[in-house]
Parts: sequence; structure tokens; C-alpha cells
Amino acid sequence: MGQELERSEFSEEDFSEFRKRLRDESRVLREWFESEAFEQTDGMCGFELEAWLVDGDYSPAAINEPFLDLVSSHLVVPELSRFNFEINSTPHPVAGELLRNMEKELAGVWQQCEQASAKLGARVLAIGTLPTLGDEMLNLGNISAMNRYIALNREVLRLRKNRPLELNIEGKDTLRARHNDVMLEAATTSLQIHVQVNAAEAARHYNLSQILSAPMVAVAANSPYLFTRDLWDETRIPVFEQAVSVASFRDPRGENVGRVTFGTGYCRQSILEVFLENLDGFPVLLPLVFDEDIYWLNHLRLHNGTIWRWNRPLIGLNRQGRPHVRIEHRVPAAGPSLPDVIGNIAFYLGLVHYYMEREPALDTLVPFEDARRNFYAAARWGLNAEVTWAGGRRGPLSDLLTRELLPAAKAGLERMRISREDIAYYLDEVVGRRVASGQNGARWQRDFIARHGPDFQALTRAYYENQRRNIPVASWEVDG
Repeated sequence: MGQELERSEFSEEDFSEFRKRLRDESRVLREWFESEAFEQTDGMCGFELEAWLVDGDYSPAAINEPFLDLVSSHLVVPELSRFNFEINSTPHPVAGELLRNMEKELAGVWQQCEQASAKLGARVLAIGTLPTLGDEMLNLGNISAMNRYIALNREVLRLRKNRPLELNIEGKDTLRARHNDVMLEAATTSLQIHVQVNAAEAARHYNLSQILSAPMVAVAANSPYLFTRDLWDETRIPVFEQAVSVASFRDPRGENVGRVTFGTGYCRQSILEVFLENLDGFPVLLPLVFDEDIYWLNHLRLHNGTIWRWNRPLIGLNRQGRPHVRIEHRVPAAGPSLPDVIGNIAFYLGLVHYYMEREPALDTLVPFEDARRNFYAAARWGLNAEVTWAGGRRGPLSDLLTRELLPAAKAGLERMRISREDIAYYLDEVVGRRVASGQNGARWQRDFIARHGPDFQALTRAYYENQRRNIPVASWEVDG
């Protein structure tokens, strides 16, 4: 989905030809799984970090075109709105000094972004939802000038028969909004963690990522405010789901499955099941027809990129055309600091590795419906959520994190042979202190407003100043 499209308008013939090629490529993918054609790997990890451009008043600055020209890096790319951009990492081997190497790379690119934005009188900020964002700013005048975004907007509205997109969120406050475009999606920015996995283990990795989405979304919650309303700890979750609300098919509960989804169930045998669901369940959104060889799976990968599962399997190919499988974990919010970003990656990697080696498999102990309910409860209530865990145990998520999940993540990182010094810092100091204090990004923002009143410019300024200090959010004060 990150690629640019040659054009933004399509004919019925385009849709018909795309569907044919998508079906052909799905057959190729099935053959690859049956023949074990995938590259085997000891593990590679990378990430995407979405961020904001803000002006001197800490309001959105719609300047990503001149900003990207100044940065001039293939690792920094546009996002849907002119006041957002995205940083991509290079792939890193999962071993040794992985965590500090990722932070070193991120810090270097972030510094480039800071320098480029400063030349334009702006700043860069990593936060899930921007407190100073106004509803009126989300208009097509602020959409990035790329065919893929123009086409996305047109096709989403076509599938909705031009019915407006409606936002309806019940949190501490209530928010209702209506848009005749997809720009509500630009209100949300995230951290997306990519892990390359062996094809034979991908289904279990995917199922675990779904189960672990609840603790991940709570620990990383950083989106309590939108349009000055106090909503969920991770308001980004319902916003994104409603911002691209296109019905496709009904799940086992009889509910419509949207383009942004937690999913319909665990994989039973193979990650191929997700791609077959893509084929049969989701209407084509962007029918760009490619001339390349069928074995590059261009149509299958583009279609998959227009279905925003919170945990999304990806098919990649190396330069020789050898395929591999990645799991993209899209749950955490952006920010609050660069050490927090790497801490969130460490927590996810450690948890998945630990439970990959545990028997019985966690997806046999936590039913899918419990995993789904846990995820939305954690998105709404954060570290204060009540969740149901293995064996039907129900209790505070904060207790589960302290008693079981943090020790599990530490054991997982140790088994991956991650540097003990890095484990002590990124997991114990960064994430562990966040859990112990209860202060994630959402909690800090709410405490600031409770102390200083509803001054969202002051909140964003204090947030920016803390982020510039490059210290974890658990150490941030609210007296600034």
C-alpha cells in the first residue's frame, strides 16, 4: 500500500482484470505454502513510525512536501495528510544489540527530520492523536498530493455509495463527527512492528500477536484526546476503524467486518487462510493492474495492503524473487519518546518469542472472543482494563503484566540472546517502570490536563519538550 499508483481512476475492466489476477496469484501462494517454497530465517525485525509536523503554536503544519524534499531520505515517506510523515527502519537481525541498534538508527533519522522541519519553522512530534488537531483541519485540501491517496478516498466513498463516514465514540466524553472523505484516518499515527518469521510458524505467530494485542495496546496507549474530547486511552483504535468503514462480509457472530479489523478468528493451520479470506471476503479497493511476472504477487500484495488488520501478515520477496512471511503488528501508538518506541518493540518481541516456545499453545487457552474483548477493553481503559486470560482467569491487566507478562517478555528476550544490558534498560527501565507507575502516554496527558486545565497547546508544548529530552514517559513530570 505504500507504493505510488500510476493513476487514480479505474474502469470496470480494471476491476475485472485485477480480480482475475488476484485469484491467479492466490493459487500461486497456495502452491508456495504446499511446496514449502518460503525462505527460512533466524528472524529479522523492522518498524514504521508515523509522526506529525507541527508549527510554532504546536498545531498541525501541512508542509510534508517541502519537508520531505529537505530530508531527502528513502526512509522518510509521506502519509495520508500533509501534516504527517512516516519513518521506515532498515531490517535488523534479531539478536545481540538489536534494540540499541534500532534506537541509534531511529535517532539519526529523527535528527534529520528535526533539522529539516526547523528550516521550515516547524517541529516533528510522535504521538498517537495530536491534542491540537481540529476537526476542520481534516479536509481534502490537506491530503497528500499522491495518486494512491486520491484513489483511496474515491474508492472508499464509492463502496459506501457516497454515504459520509461517521465517527461515534463513547469515552469519558462523547465525540460525534461526520466527513465526506477519508481524512479522519489522518488523525491517528502508530508504530508498526515487522517481524520476519518462518512460514510454518507464521500461523502461531499471528495468533499470538492477536492475543498479545491487549497488553500491547494498554502499555503503549498514547491517544486520550481528539478534538479536545477525552475519549479512550487509545482513541486511535476506534477512530481508524470508523475512518475507513467499508463493509465486506459477516463474521461468525453475524457482524460486518470492516477494512480495519481485529480479525475474524485464529488461523487453524496456515497463514494462507488470511489471504484466502482477503480474496473471498474483501472487495477490491485499488485495482491497479501490473505487467510484472505473476510470481511477484503484485495484485495480492496491493490488495492485502488495503485491508488494515491490527495484526497483518505480509508476503515479501527478495531480489531473486524468493518469498518470505512477515507479521506486521500495528497496535502500538506512536511515541511518547524514542526509548519508549524501542521499549514497545522489545516487549512485543520478548512476549511472542516466549509464548512461541510454550506448550500448550496460548491460543488453545485464550479463546479468540476473549482476545478480541480484551483488545477493545485495553484500548478503552488502558492499564486499568479488566481482561480474561488463560483458563478463564479474569482480573486487572496491570496485575497480569506485573505477575506474568513482563517476566515472560524478559525470558523471551534472553532466549533470543538480546544484550542483557539492553533488556535491563528497554524492558525493565522503560516498560517496567511504565507499568509499575501506571504512567503511559495517555496517563501523562490526562494528568497534565487535570493539573493545568484544558490548554491543549500547553499540553502539546510540554509533551514536545519532554520528547526532546529523550527520556521515557514514566519519568515525565506534569509541572512543566
